[in-house]
Amino acid sequence: MITDYEVVRDGGAGLIDLSASRGRIRVSGSEATLFLNGLMTNDMKSLAANRWMPAVFPTVQGRLIGVVRVVRGSEPSFLIDTETASHDAVLKTISRFTMAGDFKVSDVTAETALLTVQGQTAGEVIEKVFETSASGIPANGVSEVQWQGVTATIIRATHTGENGFDIVVDSSRKAELLQALETAGAQSVGEDTFEVLRVEAGIARFGLDIDETNVVPETNLDDAVSYTKGCYVGQEIIVRIKHRGHPAKKLSGLRFETDTQIESGAIVNSTENQEIGRVTSAVVSPRLGSIGLGYVRYEHLAEGTRVVVGDGINATVTELPFVEING
Repeated sequence: MITDYEVVRDGGAGLIDLSASRGRIRVSGSEATLFLNGLMTNDMKSLAANRWMPAVFPTVQGRLIGVVRVVRGSEPSFLIDTETASHDAVLKTISRFTMAGDFKVSDVTAETALLTVQGQTAGEVIEKVFETSASGIPANGVSEVQWQGVTATIIRATHTGENGFDIVVDSSRKAELLQALETAGAQSVGEDTFEVLRVEAGIARFGLDIDETNVVPETNLDDAVSYTKGCYVGQEIIVRIKHRGHPAKKLSGLRFETDTQIESGAIVNSTENQEIGRVTSAVVSPRLGSIGLGYVRYEHLAEGTRVVVGDGINATVTELPFVEING
């Protein structure tokens, strides 16, 4: 029997329900771009219709409030997709500006569902269900289609390192859409398997690998930061770290020389027994063995650096991602 891991990694299409693990916020109004641009690290003015981009809401100290995906469909509004762990903080951050101008914010988490199809044949599944060309959606593309009388937003995005498509649809139609995707060939992926796929792809999770104690340059989120846009909250510190030095530590991959899973929070020591970091996420991959994500001090980040984790487990620092990104 083919496992859900093999479905995603070996040419199939895995189906994952992200509705509860992520939140969705709609932002609209003539001044939406202006206000968001002053609160986020990426350049909202450059985000074209039917495209999405990653971004970070930072504090004035350059620390993270939340990591988000900003989706712009055909309508002049934004859908902000964030993890549940940072949803409330992000919502609070942007909602306080609703009285300052034409800037409207609504939490649409409960009224929408978010499903994703991941794997080599994910596009085929999307085409069967929605009768639209998946190959025509670029890597950061968005397509809005009519499905069974409602609008479905299809977002090309990977959560696993494989080709993938997210679908946002009215929550009342989630069960019907799940069934349609399964009938078209997608196979349900369990939570534990999804965690393995995420770590293999080197995708950090808010509340586990990144949180409000981290400054943005520590987190491998360079694609979520514009270093050419105008002023935004926390910009001075983020740009200073980028151009005048480096962060003291950075998120990296770790390969553990053991058959068992390492505990999250385990201390990472140098071979000279100096504490140099900690593990944030760890899994046992069916193909890569015991691996994890963790913070390592800058001077020990070189590929292949030998370290010791926890109670004497040898490990090696490795660049992320562990798997080639095909999304």
